[in-house]
Amino acid sequence: MRKPAGDVRLSFVRPMEPELVEQPPKGDGWSHEVKFDGYRTQLIKDADGIRLYTKTGIDWTAKYRPLAAEAKVIEAESFVIEGEAIITNEAGLSDFHSLRSAITRRPQDLYLVAFDLLHLNGHDLRDMALKDRREILEALIPVGGHIQFSEALPGTGDAVYHLACEAGLEGIVSKRLDSVYRSGSTMNWRKIKCYVEKEMDIVGVKRETGKPAMVLMAENGQYMGGAFVTFRADKRRALWDSAQSKAGAPPPEGLAKEKAEWLKPGLVGRVKFLKGEQKLRHATLKDFWERD
Repeated sequence: MRKPAGDVRLSFVRPMEPELVEQPPKGDGWSHEVKFDGYRTQLIKDADGIRLYTKTGIDWTAKYRPLAAEAKVIEAESFVIEGEAIITNEAGLSDFHSLRSAITRRPQDLYLVAFDLLHLNGHDLRDMALKDRREILEALIPVGGHIQFSEALPGTGDAVYHLACEAGLEGIVSKRLDSVYRSGSTMNWRKIKCYVEKEMDIVGVKRETGKPAMVLMAENGQYMGGAFVTFRADKRRALWDSAQSKAGAPPPEGLAKEKAEWLKPGLVGRVKFLKGEQKLRHATLKDFWERD
């Protein structure tokens, strides 16, 4: 009698990680998906039942109990599914800032958006092309539940990226259709984040010989990082004059070793930066003014 595939104990697989790039890849041979703003999650079913793991392999099955219960309806003896655990806001977009409290207070509202299949019924699928893995996964995921298939978006990478940013999404993930699954960082998967613009306080400046000039930003008293200054000479000079008039403030807490000139309150900037980051990343200063 054949030993059921579900009798095998499956281990957590270290995730395959997309590289962050500035522009979507061109040409055919790529699929483009929404970059959901949540927690990377691995869903495993084997002889020991159903488990859900964080990106680093921590067992969060108890925290994701409603998703674990729903996974029982997936008709397979064993599997390893990759996805993103998310919570949605009123606009239907994934809301990272509400996710941690939702896990604690309303886990029944969580979704798992499944985007890859690494193992199925005793077969390791990681050497199979992404396109084929996803076709099997799409057929496996029931429609209408809180475990959903991550649909590929139609169109070229540039068009998909533009529409994603216009819709208020964090960005897209582009993947080679023929790519096999290998743990770790890879250019076969690429994430392209949307940019946002925001007003923040300019709390410092950095001007070191041989290095790009930067302003240091804070939001609601919290240090957010630096933004490059790319102004032309006259506007750059005006910025330095404004900054010099406010020089002499003590460094923010924890930043005493930072080589910067710290400013008294009153100088404000509009900064463009990558969406979905805790600190400023790939940021540039677009404008500045003194607060009335």
